[in-house]
Amino acid sequence: MNIITADLCDKYSDTLKIAEPIGLKNYGGHTAFMGKINTVKCFENNYFVRAALEQNGEGKVLVVDGGGSLRCALLGDMLGELAVKNKWNGVIIYGCIRDSAAMAKLPLGVKALNTHPLKSVKKVEGEENVTLHFAGMDFIPGEYLYSDGDGIVVSEKAL
Repeated sequence: MNIITADLCDKYSDTLKIAEPIGLKNYGGHTAFMGKINTVKCFENNYFVRAALEQNGEGKVLVVDGGGSLRCALLGDMLGELAVKNKWNGVIIYGCIRDSAAMAKLPLGVKALNTHPLKSVKKVEGEENVTLHFAGMDFIPGEYLYSDGDGIVVSEKAL
């Protein structure tokens, strides 16, 4: 996938939302990815992350607001493999992932704040497909996200 967010900004900056550089790092095998946004809001609990990744993700990116928690991981290699199996293009975690060496080998875009070896709990708590706010912008389900090594941009329509 040849996504260059700088070029998108040069051409469409007046219509894009551009994420603030809050320290999200690339952990997946693909550093550039794009797709239609699906969202999950949860805190130290990845029940809804798994539920989302069990669905068909073709052409989609899952954006997860984990409240910025650095106390456990919301995504690991098993969920990463599930995402690949169900054709997700990428996952962005405002929180942590684990199994980073295995994650780097998956054909999947993954961005997160950091890594943590502890898995999260599994409670039926959280929200799906709601507007999320972090990195100085809103992530709205159905909009289009583009990500590469330079950052994340979002458009209301496909570019």
